Amino acid sequence: MKILKGAEVSAKIREQVQEDLKKLQEKRSGFVPKLAIVRVGENPDDMSYERGAIKKMENFGLQAQSYEFPENISHEEFWAGFQKINQDPGVTGILLLKPLPKQIQEKEIDQLILPEKDLDGISPTNMAKVFMGDGTGFAPCTAEAVVWMLKENQIPIAGKRVVIVGRSLIVGKPLAMLMMKENGTVTVCHTKTADLPGTCRQAEILVAAAGRPELLNDDYVGDEAVVIDVGIHVREDGKLCGDVDFDSIQEKAFAATPVPGGVGTVTTAVLAKHLVQAGLLLHR
Repeated sequence: MKILKGAEVSAKIREQVQEDLKKLQEKRSGFVPKLAIVRVGENPDDMSYERGAIKKMENFGLQAQSYEFPENISHEEFWAGFQKINQDPGVTGILLLKPLPKQIQEKEIDQLILPEKDLDGISPTNMAKVFMGDGTGFAPCTAEAVVWMLKENQIPIAGKRVVIVGRSLIVGKPLAMLMMKENGTVTVCHTKTADLPGTCRQAEILVAAAGRPELLNDDYVGDEAVVIDVGIHVREDGKLCGDVDFDSIQEKAFAATPVPGGVGTVTTAVLAKHLVQAGLLLHR
């Protein structure tokens, strides 16, 4: 089985980011885009992603700052705090880590975020653009990273049977739109899907975005399938794992992404790309 590592893809995106950053700094000398990472509570998965994102921004020559809010914060308090970040002229782009606690009304926050700062495609404006096939908006970083991973590894999408396990607005649904834009034939699965393993085995490209640690094993993977794992979880022993039982699929899959070192690396690179694009929009 071929292991699809994210480092080379991330390096390719980095080249594009540096080119765009040079263009931006020609317009405004010395300007360095700043990312605001907004987190509520101390979810280990969120904190792991946050650390990776901050490191990536620094490696790409960009700025990042974490804004942490307590788990029990009221909706009104969070709304006010988020709006302050949203309106801060020193913040070029925003990444809001989800899901938010139940007392916070996510839809209101999604509608509040400025589309031009919405680097992860959660605003109604950017979401609509993704579903319309309009490339002028920001798609969710993880969904876009999956497409980058496939293309940079010369894995064709057009005409392929694509199965996505997960229907969230962060990955599953927007990724389905991006895959269809690339002429893939897409099936989106979820917890109510009858015979989930059987449906997954039909996939030529299988994307695991269920949000459940090591849910998909060799019973879900067809012979010679390409498996893309977007999950990231912290085990009790402190090690990271994905939505796929990686060891069990090695005799069946043609190729697969590891966790860590796979899609997550590319996701943070796409985030950096979006941040510089937001800076270009700000100073066009």
